[in-house]
Amino acid sequence: MEKFENERAHKDLYELFAKITSPEDFEKLLVDLCTFNELDQLSQRLLCAKLLLKGYTYNKIIEITDISSATLSRVSRCLQHGSGGYRQILSAYEEGVQGGGDEA
Repeated sequence: MEKFENERAHKDLYELFAKITSPEDFEKLLVDLCTFNELDQLSQRLLCAKLLLKGYTYNKIIEITDISSATLSRVSRCLQHGSGGYRQILSAYEEGVQGGGDEA
């Protein structure tokens, strides 16, 4: 086997994610791939991005999510100067995210 290459491994991961068609299969993979805390952090960041896009203040988001101000600031920077991933995905799947049962 070849030596591990970060760039190739990242691309393989992205391609694998793109091929998953059911939420159940994606959940199974993420549960095996990530720790419980990592899943919580991913979910929390996604919710924070959603709330920022809806115009919530930092204080209200911290109150709702208990996220650190440093992490919230990072999410905000990604929304403003990142690749556009949060905006694109949240826009494309807005109904599915809203149906997730959160209070936002």
